[in-house]
Amino acid sequence: MKQFNVGVIGATGMVGQRFMLLLENHPWFNVKVLAASARSAGKAYKDAAKWAFDCAIPEKYQDMVVYDAEAQIDEIAKQVDFVFCAVNMDKAKIRALEETYAKKEIPVVSNNSAHRFTADVPMIIPEINDAHLDVIPSQKARLGTKRGFIAVKSNCSLQSYVPLLHPLQAFGIKEAAVCTYQAISGAGKTFKTMPEILDNVIPYIGGEEEKSEKEPLKIWGSVQNGEIVSATSPVITAQCLRVPVSDGHTAAVFVRFDKKPTKEEILDAWANFKGVPQELGLPSAPAQFIRYFEEDNRPQAKLDRMEGNGMSVTAGRLREDHLYDYKFIGLSHNTLRGAAGGAVLLAELLCAKGYMD
Repeated sequence: MKQFNVGVIGATGMVGQRFMLLLENHPWFNVKVLAASARSAGKAYKDAAKWAFDCAIPEKYQDMVVYDAEAQIDEIAKQVDFVFCAVNMDKAKIRALEETYAKKEIPVVSNNSAHRFTADVPMIIPEINDAHLDVIPSQKARLGTKRGFIAVKSNCSLQSYVPLLHPLQAFGIKEAAVCTYQAISGAGKTFKTMPEILDNVIPYIGGEEEKSEKEPLKIWGSVQNGEIVSATSPVITAQCLRVPVSDGHTAAVFVRFDKKPTKEEILDAWANFKGVPQELGLPSAPAQFIRYFEEDNRPQAKLDRMEGNGMSVTAGRLREDHLYDYKFIGLSHNTLRGAAGGAVLLAELLCAKGYMD
């Protein structure tokens, strides 16, 4: 695979910092530009980023000068093949900013939610709906670009249950109820910056339940006439809670089927499921996408979030239910599979399929 020069827009935030760690030794991607808000512009990265991780800032980035993500787009465009975007701004401003980059012929791989329901922007979990990349030519036609486009990853909490439901679609999922228990890093926080979470559970995360119920339907939708049309089923209801966990979103899932499978059929579907990233051997793809634990007390965030270098989805406690057909627990690492890692894997998929050429 050829080498690509990339930029990270929003490099000083928690997800941006996770990008820095993931890209430090990436075999395909060479970070050429770091950009953030005007207040960080002109500073060395080590001075601009309030580093949130226990490890040190990678030495290769420490003295890189941060660009202004809005005011210096032309200068950024000259140096990169594409950008990752993880900015913390108003959604309308994010939509405008990402389209501006795309119109400068810079593909944008976005961690943000602003374009997730733009009809011609693919929202990708690479193992599940890579076919949605087929909508990109229609998006380019709308934007008037030859090379520039936007592709986004889905909400971080979806990774804890949608990959587990997806292989079971063959049995006709009618409805699912999901309760997610979400780590504080999903809010860009640590225990130091979110002391109110200690000894506490907060039963509200703004906008999260709507995303959890609607985004899966776009992921399971289809490309029709240059747009992605969301599926109409299964029906999903969700509750989302913030819990005192540093990393790792856990989901309690209840599911009802048209044709109820056996427990063995579900376990077999999970064990044998692979997606295009595994078939292509993409650098960030876990060899085993889904791992099931037989132990009654697994998966646990602290023990299992780093399965597959944080890119696998783990499951456990599959059992029949007297109200639904089955219930089980899912877990994913929210800033790896759910955020920066998922975006890096998406970028690898786009490169492998020629969209970045």
